[in-house]
Amino acid sequence: WGPRGSMGVAGCGCSRRIPTGLCPQVLCLLTLVCFGASRSGYAGLAAVQMVFAALVLLAWSCRLPPRLTGLHWGWTDFMRCLIGALLFLICSLIVIVGHRDGAGIAGGVFGILAGVLLGYDAYITLPMRQGHSAAPTGVYWEHWEGG
Repeated sequence: WGPRGSMGVAGCGCSRRIPTGLCPQVLCLLTLVCFGASRSGYAGLAAVQMVFAALVLLAWSCRLPPRLTGLHWGWTDFMRCLIGALLFLICSLIVIVGHRDGAGIAGGVFGILAGVLLGYDAYITLPMRQGHSAAPTGVYWEHWEGG
């Protein structure tokens, strides 16, 4: 099951929503290629974000969250998205303002898009926003009524 409670794209653990499926990872890859081709030196950010996304995706596809109950997976995914969004936005703005090569500017634009999508992903995965499900009380209620 995916981080948002659905099987997602071909059972890979991604959300069914279009912006939060594989789009941020594709934008991270494009940003990595463009930052690598430029002289900006920010390629490590895109590489680390892709590794974190791959690890979370691997954990969800191996169905680790039910087995590792000591880790709150909703907050883990939220923090990954939030930190990635902030770092991508900051670094991309620095690259766009400070560099004049085409690859750096393209990487900055892709980085801003990735930051916006990761920010949206953080917003929709916020665990406090998703609400709580009610406990099944039908069996207990019948027991207390004598049924």
